[in-house]
Amino acid sequence: METKEVLLNLRKKFNLTQDEMAKKLFVSRQAISRWENGETIPNIDTLKIISKEFNVSINTLLGSPRKLICQSCGMPLQDDFISKELDGSMNEDYCKWCYENGEFIHECTMEEMIEECIPNMHYDNENDCRNYLKNLLINLKRWK
Repeated sequence: METKEVLLNLRKKFNLTQDEMAKKLFVSRQAISRWENGETIPNIDTLKIISKEFNVSINTLLGSPRKLICQSCGMPLQDDFISKELDGSMNEDYCKWCYENGEFIHECTMEEMIEECIPNMHYDNENDCRNYLKNLLINLKRWK
């Protein structure tokens, strides 16, 4: 989905007119119209405001160009699972179960994280699951 479609869908989801959305985002109605027509896209500062105001990731606003995974536990990230910083902005690097309000929820080793994740995984063999997680986690931001 393109940015123009994401923005139009957000506006409709919240039952806003272009004028109402413009006031929320501190832009003109014409800017909203240009975004929805695909003539332009919001600048990064405006994307941050939209993200915070509508609780949607910048990745989603840009049409999901990359697959997000938690850089601590490896879980695929959807907007509902993305962690937040102290100011309420989304941190697209971590899930809300690993990181919140600017810090990790659990201080642990990578091995402890693996043991915590295993019960939530769907593997027939626990050792296969452990090996999968070891190979995944070692490449994530938190464990490098």
